[in-house]
Amino acid sequence: MQNLKDKVALITGASKGIGYGIAQALLKLGVKVAITSRSQESADEAAKKLGGEVLALASDVKSAKSQQEAVDETIKKFGSIDFLIANAGVGHFAPIDEMDENDWHNVIDTNLTGVFLSVKAALPALKKSKGYIITISSLAGTNFFAGGSAYNASKFGLTGFSQSIMLDLRNHGVKVSTIMPGSVATHFNDHEPDKNKDAWKIQPEDIGQMVCDLLNMNPRTLPSKIEVRPTKTSN
Repeated sequence: MQNLKDKVALITGASKGIGYGIAQALLKLGVKVAITSRSQESADEAAKKLGGEVLALASDVKSAKSQQEAVDETIKKFGSIDFLIANAGVGHFAPIDEMDENDWHNVIDTNLTGVFLSVKAALPALKKSKGYIITISSLAGTNFFAGGSAYNASKFGLTGFSQSIMLDLRNHGVKVSTIMPGSVATHFNDHEPDKNKDAWKIQPEDIGQMVCDLLNMNPRTLPSKIEVRPTKTSN
């Protein structure tokens, strides 16, 4: 087990869902956490519920300036960044003949370019700390489906991006993993989680536990790509 107490994590898109579950899990291990949301109000509300050493930031992953400001504020508050959890993501699903150009760009710019911008902003600090980048991709990054052209493209791209930078950075002492979940009980795509109906799905705290397990892995070992799915289907 690694001693994670007083390490610092920056988690994008963490006001609810998977990002929030990861923040909860890390705080229990004594990690100092900065969480981002596009809304300062949402970030503040999440930080209040989380408790502990949490910095709430309004930040848009589609903006390089916004990502740099989030990194700078995190370092100003906590002194360093040890872990970047690139979690922020959106979805829009439609057949290609009905896909709106703005929806396409929003998905690609958030899910793929947004991770690039987060990594670029945090990388100097992560090289200094010999840190860890964990990206949240999806099984949609390896399994394509009808109506998923934008989302599939973003997550296939994110999986490839993550594996490529893993090779770029491992000899700099920076580790990179991507987690590829299947169905998770979150608010994604305007879904309202139901404790009973969604009990079969992966829960946000399960992904949080997985992130903690990765960070606690012996440094000589790197699980670079992890697929995770519900044990059973809804039926």
